[in-house]
Amino acid sequence: MNGTLILGIETSCDETAASIVGRDASGAPAILSNVVLSQVEEHAAFGGVVPEIAARAHVEALDGIVRAAMADANTGFGDLSAVAATAGPGLVGGLIVGAMTGKAIAAARGLPFIAVNHLEGHALTPRLTDRLAYPYLLLLVSGGHSQIVLVRALGDYERWGTTIDDALGEAFDKTAKLLRLPHPGGPNVERTAEGGDPKRFALPRPLKGEARLDFSFSGLKTAVRLAAEAASPLSSKDVADLCASFQAAAADSLGDRIGRALARFRESFPELADPVLAVAGGVAANRTIRTALEAEAAKAGVRLVAPPPALCTDNAAMIAYAGLERFEAGLLDGLDAPVRSRWPLDEKSQPMVGFGRRGAKA
Repeated sequence: MNGTLILGIETSCDETAASIVGRDASGAPAILSNVVLSQVEEHAAFGGVVPEIAARAHVEALDGIVRAAMADANTGFGDLSAVAATAGPGLVGGLIVGAMTGKAIAAARGLPFIAVNHLEGHALTPRLTDRLAYPYLLLLVSGGHSQIVLVRALGDYERWGTTIDDALGEAFDKTAKLLRLPHPGGPNVERTAEGGDPKRFALPRPLKGEARLDFSFSGLKTAVRLAAEAASPLSSKDVADLCASFQAAAADSLGDRIGRALARFRESFPELADPVLAVAGGVAANRTIRTALEAEAAKAGVRLVAPPPALCTDNAAMIAYAGLERFEAGLLDGLDAPVRSRWPLDEKSQPMVGFGRRGAKA
């Protein structure tokens, strides 16, 4: 290791996580530890994440998770160079728990503190796993966000497309709830779809064929509901076919959007010897989605980089790595840095969804 070690803390939703990330002797990023505690069981009975339960669970677990991450990395607090914590976007109660813990450690040890945008953590994960050079095109697909972003450099992001209603992960979760599948919805829709017929239900492909690069999944979700009502009472085969048909429609729509974005990317950067489409976020772990993206990348002559599933879903290694890049660039924050329930990656672009006193959602 080259001596720079960052403790990362992630508590934006229903995972309590801590990680130690540094660089090896060659300068490559190195994950020394990455401890993640899921709260799936705590929220399963409610069919989704309950913010108050999530915040209380973070309070109870975080100190132990940080100790475990330090122990796994065989690192003491005196070895740290800085502390990074997710400061948004996310559930504000959880953000407060993680940020205050990170600030307390930084204050007690006299360390710099770095407030990390959770979306920037996802955006930089391909640099952590594959050492990508800037620029590259990013598809961010998670429970709260569906965006196509040009990653020019650290802190320099240009949003090319976003959802005009539901995020793709949100549509997966709502479809699961509609079909009475257990929480978490996305993985259970994928699992159920394995035994289904993706051609049985003629579901729409939102915005397919349009020049704009935005997404829309609300209508697709409604179409699933109408199809379910028409086929009621649903058998297990009906549910499997609905899941498979929904997943195929989502992948088809996503592939169309990405195909158009890749054409723009190649036109904008014809000089790139190794053009890359990076995918991040929890939905990136879906195999049908990945297959669709691989096909579009191959057609465009672009390399697809998809981090391993454990680094696609929420984790602290991505927060620690984002903190590492910011630390090396001298981008530090004070202990008065606020948490933000909404924090767009590209703050210059016009908001498409949910703009209010808390800021833009997307």
